[in-house]
Amino acid sequence: MSAALNKNKVILGLSGGVDSTTAALLLREKGMDVTGLYFDVSCGNEEGRRAAEQAASEIGIPFIYRNVNQLFESTVIDNFCREYAAGRTPNPCVFCNPTVKFKILTQEADRIGAFHIATGHYANTACSPQLGWTIRRAANEKKDQSYMLYRLPAEIIKRLLLPLSSMEDKQQARAIAREQGLFNADKKDSQEICFIADDENYADYIRRRGFTITEGDFVDKEGKVLGQHKGLIHYTIGQRKGLGITFGKPVFVIGVDPVKNTVTLGDHEDLFSREVISSESFFPATGSGRMPEYLENAQVLAKIRYAAKPAPARIKTMPDGRILAAFEEKQRAATPGQSIVFYLSDCVVGGGFIE
Repeated sequence: MSAALNKNKVILGLSGGVDSTTAALLLREKGMDVTGLYFDVSCGNEEGRRAAEQAASEIGIPFIYRNVNQLFESTVIDNFCREYAAGRTPNPCVFCNPTVKFKILTQEADRIGAFHIATGHYANTACSPQLGWTIRRAANEKKDQSYMLYRLPAEIIKRLLLPLSSMEDKQQARAIAREQGLFNADKKDSQEICFIADDENYADYIRRRGFTITEGDFVDKEGKVLGQHKGLIHYTIGQRKGLGITFGKPVFVIGVDPVKNTVTLGDHEDLFSREVISSESFFPATGSGRMPEYLENAQVLAKIRYAAKPAPARIKTMPDGRILAAFEEKQRAATPGQSIVFYLSDCVVGGGFIE
C-alpha cells in the first residue's frame, strides 16, 4: 500500500440496494470523495449492474464495474458446494468477504489512490492498544453483521469505513434514501444467497453443478437404521421439518456423517452441547489462526451462528491447533461448517469454522 493514498478518497461496494446507496450518501455528506464499485459475481447480471449504476448516477459519484465471476466461482461457489456435499452447512458470506469482496475493494482502492474502503454492512470498527484494529458490533443488535466480517485482517479493517454502524434500524436507512428521492428507497432486501435464484433451492443448485447426491440411512444414536434419507445436502443440524419420515413424536437431525453417508436423528435435548470445537480459525490480532496469548483460557462472548445471541464461554487452543470453546450454558445445534465468532465486549477478536 502506497503512503500517497488519499485519506479523503473512498471506494464503496455498491450493490444498487438501499444499504450501500445510503452508505454512499452518508460518506458524501461528510465531504468524502466517493467512488462506487459494483461486483458482478454471476457474469452478466445486467439488472444488478443497472441498479448500481443508477444509484451512482443519482448520488453523483463515479462508478466502476468489475466482473469477478471467475474468482467467485473458484472460491465461494466451489467451497459452498463442496461443504454441503460433505455434510456441512457453510455460510458463503463469511467466506466471500475476505477472499473476494474486500480483496477486490482493496485492489481497486489502491489502483485509484483511495486510502479508505467502505460497505453498507451494519457493523463498526475500533482500535485499542490491546486488540489493535477490530470489527465492532453495530448499534442495532438485530441488524448487527459483525459476525460476517470476523475473518478480515487488521490491515483491511484500519482502512474500512462502515457508515451504517449507528443506524437504529433499516427504516432509518430507507428514510435517508427516500428524502433524497432515490429509486431504491423501498427496494426489497436481497435474497439470502446472492448466487442462487429465488426460484431455485440450494440442493437443486448443487446438483446442477455436477455434484452427485446419494441416498443413505437415517439412524438413531445407537446406529439402528430408521429409514432412508435423500442425500446429505438436504439436512442440517437441528432440522425437524422436511425429513420425509415420521415417528409419532418430534425428531431432529443431531448428526451428519459424510463417511458413512448417514443422518442421525434424536430428541430435542440431544441438540444441546456445552463444548464447541472449531478449526481454520482466524484472529485479526495475529493475522492468522494463532490465538493471541491474552485470549488463551480467556472468558469471551461467543456466537455459534449469525442469529444467535452472544453467550459467555472460555476458549483455549487444543494440542492439535483447533479451538475449544466451553460455554457456561449449553448451546443448541452447533452446526459443522457454520462459524463460531468470539467477542471481547463488543469487539470481534476471532473465530473459526465449527467442527
